Amino acid sequence: MNKRFVPDALAGQGLLPKTPTAAVVTASYAPDFERCRLLCETLDRHVSGAAHHYILVEHRDLELFRRLENNHRSIIDERDLLPRWLRAFDDPLSLFRRRVWLSLKTQPLRGWHVQQLRRIAIAAHAGEDVLIFCDSDVAFLKSFDCAAFWRDGKARLFRRDGVLADEGHDEHRIWSRNAGSALGIDPSRVSTHDYISTLIAWRRDTVLAMCGQIEKVHGRDWVEVIGSARQFSECMIYGRYVDDLLDGAGHFHGSEEFCRVHWTGEALSDDQFRRFVAGMAPEQVAIGMQSFIGTDIGRIRRLIGLDR
Repeated sequence: MNKRFVPDALAGQGLLPKTPTAAVVTASYAPDFERCRLLCETLDRHVSGAAHHYILVEHRDLELFRRLENNHRSIIDERDLLPRWLRAFDDPLSLFRRRVWLSLKTQPLRGWHVQQLRRIAIAAHAGEDVLIFCDSDVAFLKSFDCAAFWRDGKARLFRRDGVLADEGHDEHRIWSRNAGSALGIDPSRVSTHDYISTLIAWRRDTVLAMCGQIEKVHGRDWVEVIGSARQFSECMIYGRYVDDLLDGAGHFHGSEEFCRVHWTGEALSDDQFRRFVAGMAPEQVAIGMQSFIGTDIGRIRRLIGLDR
């Protein structure tokens, strides 16, 4: 897909319908299949208010993930989302253990880059008003109504105010700066807000308008523009578009994180896992165990009561 967008017609500034439609979106890949299966099971058990669940995968992972497909869950081939000139290959520099996406129009991209591009691109494929992004290494432990993502006709934009002014956020500052460049924001206009989390929501019309803004500024496909810099964050791009260019229109801000994530460190023991779950804040309904940490998926299933 290489669709051109019309930003003026899709400004993303109006109010949402009284009861907007919503879809959960997950980008995944083969090594995370069992984690994604767990997400699906817990999502179906605990989550209400979403009309559909889209799982976005590389073409070669389609058949594997189709085991998870049903009447409210679709597996989407990235070839139906991204331009055909961006192609995936086994990377010889990793002894063919990893994948790399190559083109003449972007930097060489890794899977985590392309997953971000898929999340943006799904807006032109889906029909729901609100897109709720949930990583495949997330499991829901409590009931959750997706209506938490809209209020008075506006969508909830996750934002932690001013944190990039603190030390230790160098990478996030680069992502924020590159987001501003992609959107054509004056470089002197520096943002100190962080928009990165899991279990967050975007307005679909605003995503389309954001892509149109990027193409209007640069005269090139938005995938080409974003992919020309290997250090980017789709959350930063969306957040800065809403706050810097729309002045927050159509959105309200929230800093509470609905998912407690174990980002770094070692795999958790049973006792550590129980303490981690016990430490969830009242508003938190899900946990995320970063897959590269290596916490055994069978242990997670057992400890949350799915396998006894």
